[in-house]
Amino acid sequence: MNVSFRQLRVFLEVAQTGSVTRAAEALHLTPPAVSMQIKEVEAQVGLKLFDRSGRTLTLSTAGEYFVVHAKRLLAALRDAENAMGRFKRLEHGTLTVGMVSTAKYFVPRLLALFHDEHPGIDVRLVVAANREALLARMDSGEVELSVMGRPPRELAARAEPFAAHPLVFVCPPGHELLLIGHPPVAALAPYPFIVREQGSGTRNAMENFFAEHRFEPRITMEMGSNETIKQAVMAGMGVSFLSLHTLGLELRTGLLHLVEVEGTPVMRHWHVVHLQSRVLSPAAEAFRYFLLERGEALLIEHDTPLLRRAG
Repeated sequence: MNVSFRQLRVFLEVAQTGSVTRAAEALHLTPPAVSMQIKEVEAQVGLKLFDRSGRTLTLSTAGEYFVVHAKRLLAALRDAENAMGRFKRLEHGTLTVGMVSTAKYFVPRLLALFHDEHPGIDVRLVVAANREALLARMDSGEVELSVMGRPPRELAARAEPFAAHPLVFVCPPGHELLLIGHPPVAALAPYPFIVREQGSGTRNAMENFFAEHRFEPRITMEMGSNETIKQAVMAGMGVSFLSLHTLGLELRTGLLHLVEVEGTPVMRHWHVVHLQSRVLSPAAEAFRYFLLERGEALLIEHDTPLLRRAG
């Protein structure tokens, strides 16, 4: 079915007035033009939408059903026009975005691209130490939108996935694990693990992965910073499980290497989150739309070369 919005408007006007002539007057068209549009709509639908008695038109049963759908389609179009209109008028405003610490490796880059398109927006970043700290800032109203991995259950929030989030095992150069092409999870048993703190999304993903494989890692260090963990791994103090987003520089320079453990990378998702009880500002709504429409492609562009290094 290929019916235009213009034809839907003509159809609804005729349905409301019951007359081609009165519909033509309301729409500033000629009666023949209105009649032609109605015939085209009926041809596309494949059914008679009006019963004709002289110059009077009444809706057929199919026409009554079609009115409902036509109204829904035009309402959706109005919603889209209103949303785009808000973006067009988006010249000034403040955008406060919160994020977990792992997201700081890519969110600033996305915000910079967004700011290029909306230079009048004042962008503010709030980096929380971990997921729980970010939820507290959301609840207090300090941030309007947040970027995190696991959707929150603690708050009445709307969480929408916008990009894949790969997590991988890493080790220092020359490590024994690199001699095995694709080591099974059990091959990690002899090696000490340096891990994120309890409550972090990375730790949660790691624990779920190991639980699925009935494996108990030998954890020797627990740290709240991705940077500190990377330094410890580079120093030969153990291996780790980290977000691929945090490893760009180290993988490109050979300071760290991916361990292609069977079943990895572990794929999770990044979500853009906001409280359901609060109406987003135009700036926040625009950035939310930006992430949902373009976030996936931008992160794939960043991640793919890093994953290829493992191959």
